[in-house]
Amino acid sequence: MSTPDAYVPVAITSRSGVDESVHFGAVVVLGPSGDVEYAAGDPHVAIYPRSSNKPMQAVAMVRAGLRLDPDLLALVCASHDGTHAHLAAARRILAVAGLDDTALGNTPSFPLDEASMHQVLREGGGRTALQMNCSGKHAGMLATCVCNGWAHDASYLDADHPLQRRITDTIEELSGEPSVHIGIDGCGAPAHVYSLLGLARAFRAIAAGGAGAAGDEVAAAMTQHPEMVGGEGRDVTAFMRHVPGFVAKDGADGVFAGALPDGRAIALKVADGGDRARPPVMLAALAHLGLASPELAELVAEPIRGHGRVVGYVRALVP
Repeated sequence: MSTPDAYVPVAITSRSGVDESVHFGAVVVLGPSGDVEYAAGDPHVAIYPRSSNKPMQAVAMVRAGLRLDPDLLALVCASHDGTHAHLAAARRILAVAGLDDTALGNTPSFPLDEASMHQVLREGGGRTALQMNCSGKHAGMLATCVCNGWAHDASYLDADHPLQRRITDTIEELSGEPSVHIGIDGCGAPAHVYSLLGLARAFRAIAAGGAGAAGDEVAAAMTQHPEMVGGEGRDVTAFMRHVPGFVAKDGADGVFAGALPDGRAIALKVADGGDRARPPVMLAALAHLGLASPELAELVAEPIRGHGRVVGYVRALVP
């Protein structure tokens, strides 16, 4: 399991020319062969990938018979912003199964997108399951249950439900290792624990054809519709738009992973669970592979503000 000595400094936050905070973490980069090309910290550290598991969960759903248009499948892989387009897509997934948003079992929330949240508040609305960033995944889970004749009541979130057992099997297959623990994610779904290296391998399998036809379908959906996987202004969307073929997914508590069709892959974890070091470290890992650009660097920069203006940035220390 995770221990403090598994992590090393991976980024520094500077304010007005003075280094203010040091972010510890672990990073692993795989080469085209799947071998470790670079590592900072312990690549075998056991983590909760959290929402970075969504592409693997989607592969399991497609293998179990889920059939969706690519933009909807991308939303199944998403931690979406909760904009009108995202909510409409989640409703379309549910409609495929003859369901509506009352069937969703995920945790109610406001949209991540600030403008969308303000609109909800202006209209007197509150937290709903549909607005929560995982509603696309849960809609996909419910649709998969319906097409297989499995229970689609609250039990679809139980780790021993037929759908969740298939997801566990798929994660273990693609990561190449067993899950060392299964907890509960923020949305209520099972949350698997396995190594950072296993996470990189799982993304490599999806991006490079190792997950079969279902993996190819998921990879195509995500790369064709990156705006559904995150949203405008989100780093995960920017990375996929500006690195051709890059299948990427952020995860709560400082996780990020991605892979390319040629087999190169990256996975990282910020030790304290903070997210602001995540984009600069991913950018640095891509630069190690020769895939970063000034335009992308500007899009995913993490500015530090003082009195409403930029006074510093988070900069990566690795690779």
